[in-house]
This record gives sequence, structure tokens and C-alpha cells, in this order.
Amino acid sequence: MTTSVNPPADTPLAVPPLADAEELACDVLVIGGGTAGTMAALTAAEHGADVLLLEKAHVRHSGALAMGMDGVNNAVIPGRAEPDDYVAEITRANDGIVDQSTVRQTATRGFAMVQRLESYGVKFEKDEHGDYSVRQVHRSGSYVLPMPEGKDVKKVLYRQLRRREMRERIRIENRVMPVRVLTAGGRAVGAAGFNTRTGRFVQVRAGAVILATGACGRLGLPASGYLYGTYENPTNAGDGYAMAFHAGAELTGIECFQINPLIKDYNGPACAYVANPFGGYQVNRHGERFVDSDYWSGQMMAEFAAEVASDRGPVYLKLSHLPEESVSALETILHSTERPTRGTFHSGRGHDYRTHDIEMHISEIGLCGGHSASGVRVDDHARTTVPRLYAAGDLACVPHNYMIGAFVFGDLAGADAAQYPAYDGELPADQLREAHELIYRPLRNPDGPPQPQVEYKLRRFVNDYVAPPKSGARLSLALEAFQRMHTDIAAMGARTAHELMRCAEVTFIRDCAEMAARSSLARTESRWGLYHDRLDHPQRDDASWFHHLDLHKSPSGAMEFTARPVAPYLVPVDGFDPVGGPSRVLGEVHAEDVATAGSRDVAPVAALVGAADPEPTAPPQTSVNAPSGEESSTRLLELVALAEEQPELGALQPYLTDPTPAVRREAVAVLTETLPPGTGTALAAALRDSTAEVRAAAAASLRELVETLPAEPDLRDGLAAALAEPDPVVRAAALDVLRALRLGDAALFAGSLADSDIAVRIEAVRALVSVDAAGELAGAAGTDPSREVRVAIAKGLATVGAERLAGDAPAAADPAAGAIAAALTGLLDDPDALVRAAAYGALGTTGCPAPLTMRAVAALAEPAWQVRAGAASALSVADFYVAVPALSKALADSNADVRKAAVLALTRHRATEEARAALATATTDSDADVRAYAGRAL
Repeated sequence: MTTSVNPPADTPLAVPPLADAEELACDVLVIGGGTAGTMAALTAAEHGADVLLLEKAHVRHSGALAMGMDGVNNAVIPGRAEPDDYVAEITRANDGIVDQSTVRQTATRGFAMVQRLESYGVKFEKDEHGDYSVRQVHRSGSYVLPMPEGKDVKKVLYRQLRRREMRERIRIENRVMPVRVLTAGGRAVGAAGFNTRTGRFVQVRAGAVILATGACGRLGLPASGYLYGTYENPTNAGDGYAMAFHAGAELTGIECFQINPLIKDYNGPACAYVANPFGGYQVNRHGERFVDSDYWSGQMMAEFAAEVASDRGPVYLKLSHLPEESVSALETILHSTERPTRGTFHSGRGHDYRTHDIEMHISEIGLCGGHSASGVRVDDHARTTVPRLYAAGDLACVPHNYMIGAFVFGDLAGADAAQYPAYDGELPADQLREAHELIYRPLRNPDGPPQPQVEYKLRRFVNDYVAPPKSGARLSLALEAFQRMHTDIAAMGARTAHELMRCAEVTFIRDCAEMAARSSLARTESRWGLYHDRLDHPQRDDASWFHHLDLHKSPSGAMEFTARPVAPYLVPVDGFDPVGGPSRVLGEVHAEDVATAGSRDVAPVAALVGAADPEPTAPPQTSVNAPSGEESSTRLLELVALAEEQPELGALQPYLTDPTPAVRREAVAVLTETLPPGTGTALAAALRDSTAEVRAAAAASLRELVETLPAEPDLRDGLAAALAEPDPVVRAAALDVLRALRLGDAALFAGSLADSDIAVRIEAVRALVSVDAAGELAGAAGTDPSREVRVAIAKGLATVGAERLAGDAPAAADPAAGAIAAALTGLLDDPDALVRAAAYGALGTTGCPAPLTMRAVAALAEPAWQVRAGAASALSVADFYVAVPALSKALADSNADVRKAAVLALTRHRATEEARAALATATTDSDADVRAYAGRAL
């Protein structure tokens, strides 16, 4: 094997001859190894196709998914949500401009995809009985499904790609970046690109091509000025948008930008989807919830932006009112799963969630189908308008499709594309030449302007002229600027293959910027709230613009537009009545006249283009520690090699018992990645390792793999033995896995109620709930010294007793019901306010008999707002003639959460005239949530 040697740093890479291209062939070419691309490759291979997966980085850690995922935003779980309700909600969030047939695919196939991912080992949060813990974040619909181990999702998917049967069908080429899709005879036949490490030109012939390159996250410039400090994954530079356009595919909704709330000065999400189920929410500086919109859409962002700009701003994510256990749980999620640097950022500011609410702001603009509606036009099988070319994930225009939708459309694309064998004709020579020129042009001018400077200038123009609020004049100036940028881009210099990759990305960003500006200029109305806010056309115009705005490349290379009427809905939605009909051809969209000193026929020429541009702030450099001697030992290298061979358990056993802890820990990691038969029992044995880091790795692996491990007697025995280990991390993990796999019983779990560690006792409570052990839970209710455990017991009693207690039925009818009632009654006298609040909240589930109704009424006057809110919940199931007057008074409570709880409780009594009258008064409350829930109740 020969080893290439890189030239000296000051010697530019040589331009490789076009004739020396490396040629690859496949049935299905997948471009992009992130969420949608991985699923597309797996499905196509399962359908018998030979698949080539190209990734410009490395599939193991590429794509937005690799940045961390704390939950699923759009899980339609049977019993918790209905597909038609989800389709209607997405339609409303997108102001009616939606192809419901595509959204319905996510709605109807999403649950099966959750189960498929679970079979791979992806862990979704479940309750004690094994049901999915779906959360309601918005005021309608319960679609948010947390992922406690979301940081590992990409690792799980990579493990699937490396399975032996998949490796026979899927060839992965990392560090290969396509720049153009090749077409012949009107259909996709392959792609042209290059190796981002060696610089070698690569051409691919394929039966079908699937684009899964993610959003255009590097479009607007973040307020920080850092090129790569974007809300979206910064490697997603619009590659697929540009490739689809130049291949002749239609794009749609490009004027509907992605804009998100984020932490001020830190380009990471505020994670309201995570914080809200814990009790966090967004407030203005007066502490008031202010968002009236019922879905995180452009309208919600408009309300958010208006609040930030008003005298009620700034805006905050409020967490400081939460109890310690909630804050700790949020820190665990937010500082590891979603953005590992978030904790460091807050620490540098001297901020703590316990004492500081988190200032929020607005992200830069981007293009994204999955979080707004700007993408490549696809049908309900991910087909684009170019035959045999597919798009999936954030690149495809399936509005608000999120992660599950990306998986669904990757699956659809892979299944449909698998029918086409590899193309055996001549690859188009002219397209190959153009791709070659695009890639290697910067090498001919190595001392030209460097890519960071050119990109900074380009994206600054995007902020100046394209970001909302938009106007025809500014958008016209944008087009002029982007046209001039052709010259700057042609002059860019590069010396290495990596720099060539970055230069190619700048061409993609420029294409996307022009598409965004021209599309925004073409739609002469305002729609989608902040996403498309035209100052010169401030009203929504359904008469002229209840249409998709489609964009395609004309034979001359210009951008042309068509207004396509929205097709009739599959699910009726109030306020919208699409009728379909013929499209309206708009053709090219030209810049408006903007007052200048000269004629608009010829653009003024700048004498020194870019001479006065500010120097961009250099992105921070990341240092990489050299591996230690122990990590580079022979045994570790052997393990790395074994991981690629899908070893059986016997081959790994010597490493699991190696005298060196680092080797044993790595053996656990390889075992987790390769998953041979017997993995569960081996990991359970590793829980008893002599070294804490090995035990912790085994505990984490068991939790990660819990959905894929068979519930075997040997595994139960190993986990049960681990309950006697001195390490609380081990005991907690053992209980968690025993519960999830249904391998324990009340007798086994009850012993851990006396454990010395709080986390272990909480796991014991969850385990007892899973087997409906009412007596054991009730017996521990008033004796545990930890508030956190007593709160967990109260909530567990609510779950177990929901079907046993009803109204004021006598406890004697059911001994377990009597024990639950007695335990909750005792917890109402607990010295801790949060325990009392949890007990009252539990009564709202199990029933609030007459003797306790008056206690709940009295509790509405308690000093702690949490108790008052819990008491209001209890009164939701009390006799209306006592509950309604008390709840009506609670609508004047000083705390918004108490008023919200009172509204929700009154909703249960809305059959009475008195309750409806009280709810009517709440529709003018100062808090947006209180207003919204009162309005919905009426």
C-alpha cells in the first residue's frame, strides 16, 4: 500500500487532470451521511440495491444529528395524537401553503419509524409501564417525545451501517464532496466531486441519486460575527439546494426563511421543547408569558421579535422558579445532549439557572424544509421534479418535518430509488468539465482572497439586504451585490483540498442567497409571520398568493418562477379552502428600480471591490490533545481493528477482563457498537468491574441498548446481582434496565427503597410503579427523608391509582385504593411545599373525595404557588358546586401558573354556566398561556 505525502504547506495542491478521475458506480447514490441519508442508504440496501454513500466529512459524526438531539418534536404516537390532527396543525403553522400528502407521510409513518429506530437501539423516554412519555409543549397536540440518550443517536445509526449484511450492500466513501448532480436524457445519472483530503476528482455513475445534505445553515451571518457559529450545523452550506437547482429540479418556498430563538450571544437553541415540560417558559422582562401563537412558527417568531424590540424586552427563558431537582435534570440534558459547550458558556458569564433567567434572542436566517418550508420540491415518495433524483431531510420541502420526518423521507427515497440499476451510458462530458472547473479554479490563483474573507462579505450582504423585515428596494440591492460576488468568488484562492471544499461551499451559499432574494422579491405579500415580512406589501394576499412559489433554472441559466396553487387538502382545515387549478408562470423576477445617481440599465462598477471590507473575526481554533501512551497501546489498536470485523463475544472476552482499565473500557465500547449475542449479560458482568470508569461505561451502554437487548434470565440474574454493588451508578442503572425489560417484580424492587442513594431510590419508585406495587409505594410515602423521592412517590401513586380511585368511592372497596388514598392524604401534611403540591396534583388524577375537597380549597391560600397550582388541579375532579367558585377566585391569583392551573381545572367543569363565565374573564389575562387555554376551553 502506498502512502501519499502532502506537499509543504506553502506549495499549492496541483490541479488533477480531468482524465485521471476516479470513477465509482452504484445502483443508488446517497449524498450526505446525516439523518435522512443514513436511513436512505439502509432502506435502499434492504431492498437489494448496491448503495454508495458519499459524505464530505465522516459518517460516524456528520450531519445535524451528530450535534445532539434531545427529543422528537413530531411523534404521532397512537393514543396520544392522531395523524389528521398533526396534518391540520402543520397546515395552520404554515399559513395553509402546504402539500398535505407529504406531511401526511410523516404523520402516518412516524410511529413505525420510532419503533424502527428503537429496534436499532435509539432510546425514547418511556413511563414506568413502558408507554412513550409524550409531552405537550404547545397548547394543542402532544407530539414531543424526549430522547434521554439523544447524543448517541448517530452512533447507533453508524452501528447499523457497519453491520455485516449492510456492509455487503453499502459502500461508504468519507471525505468525498459532490458539487454537481450529473444528468443525461432528462434524468439523474450520477454526480461529480472530489476527495476533501487528497483533492482527487471523483465521478460517480448511478441508477438514482438521493440528496440528503441538510439545511442551508450558513446563509445569514450570526450576530457574533463567527462564520461557523450558526444555529444550524455550519457544515450545511446549502450544497444540496445548489446541486438540485443546477440539475434542473424545482425548489419551493425559498422565501420562507428559517429563523429561530436562541440564547443571546450563544448560537445554540434555547431548548424550550426540553425546558417547557419541566415547567420552564419564555417571559418578557416583567415575567409575563407573551406568545399567543399556538405553534413554533413564523407567526410565533414575529411575536417573539416584537417583544424583544419593545420596551417589554429583553426576553428570557425562565428557569429560576424551578426546584433544584428540575434544574439539575435540565442541566444534565442541556449541557450534554444538545450543546456540550452550553454549560461552559453560562459558567463564563457567571450565570446559573437557579439565580439567572437566560436571555434569548433571534438567530440568523437560513433555509430549511424541516424547520420552516424552504426546500427542494418533492412528492410523497421524496421524488423531485427530475426523474430518479430524490431529496430528503431538511433539504426537502416538507414543512416542519423535523427529525422523524427526515428519517421517514429518507426511508421513502431509499425504497423508491432501489428499483433503478446503475447507469451504463456515457457520463456528460460538459457537466464533468464544469464541475472540475468549479472545484479546482481556486488552485490557479493560490494567493487570491481567502475563503473566510469572501464568505464573510457575502453573508454580510445577506444580513444587510435579505433578512426580514424585507423590502423590494433592499432585495434589489441584494441581487446587485450577489451578482458582483461572482467576481469575488472567481478570484478566491486555495492551496489545499480542505480549502477547496470551503471555496466550493461559498459558491453554494451565493446560489442560495440569490434564490432567497429573488423568491422574496417575487412573493408580493407578507406571510408566515417573521419568515416573510414584506414592509412594502404588509398584508397577506390569499386571492393572489395562496400558492406555492416554485423556482427552477431556465435553459439560459436564469432563475424562473411559477406560482402553483395549493392542492385540495386531504384533511380539512378551518380558514383555508384550496381548490387547485393551473399554475401561473411568472418567469424571471427582476430587481426594482432603486434611486441612484445613474441609469439602472448598467450597474455601477466598484473601483476597489472589497477594499474597505472589515477583517472577519477569526473563528476560535480547537486544539487536539495527542493520544496518551496507554491509549495507543497494542491492545487498544487490536480492539479498534476488531470493531471493524463485527466480532463475536468470545473474541472480545479477553479484552473485557484485561488488567488495564482503559482496555476494558474500550472493550465495553466495542461491545456496544458491534452488539454480538450475549452483549447484555457481558455488560451486566462489567457493572461489577473494579474500576469506576468501566462500570460507568457499562451502565451507560446498558441504558443505551435497552431497546435491543433480549430479556434473558442470565441478564436478569446479572442485573439483580448488581443491586448489591457499592456503586450507586451501577445500582440505578440495574434498576432502570430491569424495569424497562420487565425482568423484575415488586419483591426485587422494594428492597431498593431503603437504598442510601437518592437516585437509586427514585429508580426503585419508577420500577414499583411499572409493576403497580401500590402497597409498597404507599408504605414508603411518608418515611423517605428526601423531598425528591417523596415527590416521585406522590406522582407514582397517581399513576398506579388512576383507575382504582374514582370520586369519593370508599377506600374499603379496594385495599390498594385505600392505601393510596391514605398515603396521599398523609402527604398533604408534608412539611415540604413541593411534596404537598405533588400530592394535590395526584388527587387531580386519582380523584378528590369530599373530605379532601375542602382541604384543596383551603390550600388555594397557601404561600407557595406550587401548592396553590396543585390544589387547583385537585379541584378539577371535585364536585363542581364547591370547585367552580373556588377556582373562579383563583383566576385572580398573583402567579400566572396558578391562574393557568385554575383555567385548566375549570375546563373540566365547562359544562356548567358558572365555569364558562369564569373562563370568559380569563381570556383577557395578561399571561398568554392563561388567555389561550381559556379561549380553547370556550
